[in-house]
Amino acid sequence: MTDRYSPEDHLGERTSLIAAAYVVLRRGDEVLLQQRAGTGYRDGYWAVLAGHVDPGESAHEAAVREAHEEAGVTIDPAALRPLTTLHRFERGGPAVEQRVDFFFEATQWSDEPSLREADKATAMRWFALDALPDPVVPHELDLLRLLQAGATVPPVISLPL
Repeated sequence: MTDRYSPEDHLGERTSLIAAAYVVLRRGDEVLLQQRAGTGYRDGYWAVLAGHVDPGESAHEAAVREAHEEAGVTIDPAALRPLTTLHRFERGGPAVEQRVDFFFEATQWSDEPSLREADKATAMRWFALDALPDPVVPHELDLLRLLQAGATVPPVISLPL
């Protein structure tokens, strides 16, 4: 008996998920957003800090890394508050559209946020939750609207529902 799965364990029969970590940086009722550019995905849309989880990296580590890479802030992993896990998928769609997104909120960090990846974003600003710009990446907007309403955020969300 082994404590590891076989490398061939049902390959082709199981869904492999592309993981990403998101950081909703909060300053009171404001959130930090950046306007995407040059990425090929939702360019021109406003978005929270986010990026893929690298091989061998935890979701928490990815969130901390992405916040530092994109905004120059340093966040203690213990200061990340889990918001939700979002399973986004396209029924019958390609493997690249099978995703799991880990959303965290941070209200404590060091250093002043500033745009650090000018090749991936054109602007970075604080916005009040009740005065968000248009457009915001749709699945991120759904979460921000729940936060703005003070609603309970489900621990897990699946889209499509």
